[in-house]
Amino acid sequence: MIIIVDLIFILRAMTRMDNTATAEKPKDNAPYPVATDRQISSRVLLGSEGRVVIEHGGQRYLLRQTHAGKLILTK
Repeated sequence: MIIIVDLIFILRAMTRMDNTATAEKPKDNAPYPVATDRQISSRVLLGSEGRVVIEHGGQRYLLRQTHAGKLILTK
């Protein structure tokens, strides 16, 4: 009985110390699409050429569609 009570006390203390488990993560860092993300068709984005240049942070990237229909982003 004493061991169980001590274990419960330790677990409660650890839970109070570790508040990272309950902290919400920013939505914009989600590694997967969420319902509130903006969405655009790849056909609209790539146009009839099947490619588009994207400027980001002073750099230029090429997003293109392969013959297999996959997307490749290169610097």
